[in-house]
Amino acid sequence: MGHRLSRIATRTGDDGTTGLGDGSRVAKDCPRIHALGEVDELNSLLGVLLAETLPDDVRTLLDHVQHDLFDLGGEVCIPGYTMVTEAHVLRLDDALAHYNASLPPLKEFILPGGSRAASLAHLARTVARRAERAIVTLAHQESIHPPVRQYLNRLSDLLFVLGRHLNRCAGGSDVLWKRAKPGEA
Repeated sequence: MGHRLSRIATRTGDDGTTGLGDGSRVAKDCPRIHALGEVDELNSLLGVLLAETLPDDVRTLLDHVQHDLFDLGGEVCIPGYTMVTEAHVLRLDDALAHYNASLPPLKEFILPGGSRAASLAHLARTVARRAERAIVTLAHQESIHPPVRQYLNRLSDLLFVLGRHLNRCAGGSDVLWKRAKPGEA
């Protein structure tokens, strides 16, 4: 692989454009770059979550997800290139089923919160949803391999379930939403 980034400040983006992985240049505010930025933010937020004390199995899972997201970002960065497959989505489906199996059924809406790790998982869930919306927007203009969108959709579901799981690991439970009673402000 060698040294891919020998210089960080290239000044080539000073004109408001940036280079894609195929060598083409696009505006920094185009839908492809917007989607790429959302995926990058999600991966960065998972890095913050990984800085927390986590169960080993969750840490291993999120480490794999970070690598998957880097591949997903590479796919978004190189038009026509595919790296994310249905197998990636199925791995998330398996993890989702595994962690959801030990949780009590939801009877109420829950609020993002509880432990710091659970709160970060919920925040990452919202960023995953935003990244998914950016991919959907991009797909209206350009061809996007369906597993990219599916991966982000499934990941947001998994992060919701991990938030619930992490609260239990910390000795807590879900933070339940309470409907305001008539007359309460």
